[in-house]
Amino acid sequence: MSAIVTNYHSAGRAFDSLANDYDELFTCSVIGRAQRDAVWQALLNTFRLGERILEINCGTGEDALFLARHGMTVFACDASERMVAIAKHRQEMEAPGSTVQFAFLPTEQLSELSEFSRFDGAFSNFSGLNCVADLRKAAHDLYRLVRPGGSLLLCLSTRYSLWESSWFLAHGKIDKAFRRWKRTAKAQLGGISIDIHYPTIRELRRTFDTGLRLVSITGIGITVPPSYLEPWAAEHPQIVQRMSQVDRMICNWPIVRAVGDHVLLRFERCAA
Repeated sequence: MSAIVTNYHSAGRAFDSLANDYDELFTCSVIGRAQRDAVWQALLNTFRLGERILEINCGTGEDALFLARHGMTVFACDASERMVAIAKHRQEMEAPGSTVQFAFLPTEQLSELSEFSRFDGAFSNFSGLNCVADLRKAAHDLYRLVRPGGSLLLCLSTRYSLWESSWFLAHGKIDKAFRRWKRTAKAQLGGISIDIHYPTIRELRRTFDTGLRLVSITGIGITVPPSYLEPWAAEHPQIVQRMSQVDRMICNWPIVRAVGDHVLLRFERCAA
């Protein structure tokens, strides 16, 4: 079995173990809500009513259901079978009949989707692509699946997170302060070890240069802290709200936009 196959099976099993608590730990958290709201604004500025969107790494379906509420049809997939099961259950409970199809499909297997069923756009939120070893292949698959002129919104963890490095340095945890700087770090999720990759924006631009043109860069979580500071954020929601307002003002500034917790890249699919 190849390293790539092993990695995505490991990532799927790791997120299976987190699925039951994911919404409580992140989706509904103060920090998770603040960072997701920023991404949602970009979604509404990018995709349009009636468009058909491919979402990869969909998790428990929060973003797919949001897009459906705004009049879009979504094919949403994930490498975690448990995440997909929860997303389907949420759909049944919260939005029966909504225009979303959830499917178990790792990003590494996007080639299984028919090129004759092209999408108007594609989307990946909150670091799902950081778990993919061969992003070049994913870029080729996305190019094939998105129509010419369509947009791709991809949200990844950054290489250099100012919040993370400062926080762990202040607490004397040198290894954690610079773990992203090593390009690849090991993470333990549910007792399963997976590789997390941290490409720079320059590397991502080159990787996705497969007929996909980078048109915008937006920082997500620049002053809003990473999710592991949720206990503090839950006690200071008004401060987090002010941080969100600051983020909206500075999220497109050069350099600053690259040192948040995440970065949101918008690519446009060029003509053949």
